[in-house]
Amino acid sequence: MAPQDQGSAPGRNAPETETEQGAPGDREDPSARHRDDGRRGGKGGAGRRGTDRRGRRRRVLRWSATVLALLILGTAGAGYLYYRHLNGNIRKDALNLGDEKDRAAKPEANAAGQTPLNILLIGSDARDTKENQKLGGAKETFGGPPLADVQMLLHVSADRSNMSVVSMPRDTLLQLPKCTDPNTGAVYPATTGRAMTNESLGRGGPGCTVATWEKLTDIHIDHFMMIDFSGVVSMADAIGGVPVCVDANIYSHTSTGHGSGLKLREGTTYVKGKQALQWLRTRYGFEDGSDLARAKAQHMYMNAMVRQLRANAKLTNPNALRRLAEAATKAVTVDEGLASITRMYDLAAELQKVPTDRITMTTMPNEYVGARVQPTADAAKLFRLVREDIALDGKDPEKKPVPEPTPTDPAAPDADIAVQVQNGTRTEALAPAPGRATAVAGLLADKGFTQSVADPSAATAETTTVVRYPSADLEGDARQVAKALGIPASSVVRSTDVSGVTLVVGADWREGTTYRAPKEDGRTPDSAQAINASDDSQCMHVDPGFTW
Repeated sequence: MAPQDQGSAPGRNAPETETEQGAPGDREDPSARHRDDGRRGGKGGAGRRGTDRRGRRRRVLRWSATVLALLILGTAGAGYLYYRHLNGNIRKDALNLGDEKDRAAKPEANAAGQTPLNILLIGSDARDTKENQKLGGAKETFGGPPLADVQMLLHVSADRSNMSVVSMPRDTLLQLPKCTDPNTGAVYPATTGRAMTNESLGRGGPGCTVATWEKLTDIHIDHFMMIDFSGVVSMADAIGGVPVCVDANIYSHTSTGHGSGLKLREGTTYVKGKQALQWLRTRYGFEDGSDLARAKAQHMYMNAMVRQLRANAKLTNPNALRRLAEAATKAVTVDEGLASITRMYDLAAELQKVPTDRITMTTMPNEYVGARVQPTADAAKLFRLVREDIALDGKDPEKKPVPEPTPTDPAAPDADIAVQVQNGTRTEALAPAPGRATAVAGLLADKGFTQSVADPSAATAETTTVVRYPSADLEGDARQVAKALGIPASSVVRSTDVSGVTLVVGADWREGTTYRAPKEDGRTPDSAQAINASDDSQCMHVDPGFTW
């Protein structure tokens, strides 16, 4: 697949042909471009629940709660009913299709020996079945490469006290990593330009989307869960409906046939089945009609589902639970590490520990590049908070400084480390400070980094000074450079935008030979648009042009 930059690719991703209901331009978000969850139980059939009524009730409630916990992720779950049958329903795929040397390092355990969990939730727009074709439209794309139109990183804190979710807009422009299809052996080289992140799914499978996230964020991803159009519908039906709210009557439909077809009255409506899919795919009619507005609607849906599932006692009915387990296990594809009911049960047990009011939904901070978007400096901060296991709701007690991770590849001798120095001191109000790249390159040379060179052509704008490196084998070198200049470890980041160790002198170091790092804070950027899962007052604003 040839890489495309700034949304110039023809076909499904091109904005001039973008539609939401059957047109070739926009294969609308399947399961909600970001979202949901599943679970397990012991062996045997219903007859093994025992004869004690109170014991049976406790077991059913426990099993129900576990199912609901993973359903929050829009994925699969199961219990003791039809254990082997349900186990066989689960589809699996490889976790990471990128180069092993590019994988993000696993997080360090806390004092109690606990580590965070990072799960990538993927919504596929695959039209590989008649059912998915009917729900997704666009007949000419039947059987074509799927797009990862929903991407949400779910981070569960090491102590299981809180959960953070970061959505990435599907049209984010990134350099996609090299990926190898585990089934065919086909190799997709790293893109030389930028492509939309949703194209990653078609480069060998969900493991390439995982590799793309790890390369961008430097966050180690433990598992993925993927759901398609038909999975969303079956899950919504099994759940029994999710309450959503609009501040006016809405009909997502244009005279040219664009729109999801969603038609609701003002106020709160319980949506399920195809109507739930319409809500999750709606762009035309919500706020400014952008993909960012759609992400906001998806966050509201997920939060409402969390509240609904955790408060819903009617699912203690064994028949309802059986239908829910069937739908859940058929709805998802997971990595090998989750491909059994037992493993899903273990994950569900961890998710159950997180209170609803400690779940925070966010969108990756971004800025427009033509019709597409790209990450901003606030996105880098948000990713750092997740890497350092800092709660996005701001309710964590002050944490001790995170120890600097040990690079997998030790640093080379200072004199052997090649460093490119760029001047990033430009701001909205100030021109670049002249000669900063040359001055800092000289400073590094004086400290023994004799292969440091200034790149005078790269006058960028960087709020804070940062050291970037492209792959794990250069991490040790990058950290060595930062240490020599007093740059904090959190400002050493892996990036696909550089080909070697690159020091960008930021606006916080416009003069002098001593770097004074700004004090870091643990506040979630306002641009991340955080929403708490317990907030039931959220209501989507309807564009007046789409009311009825």
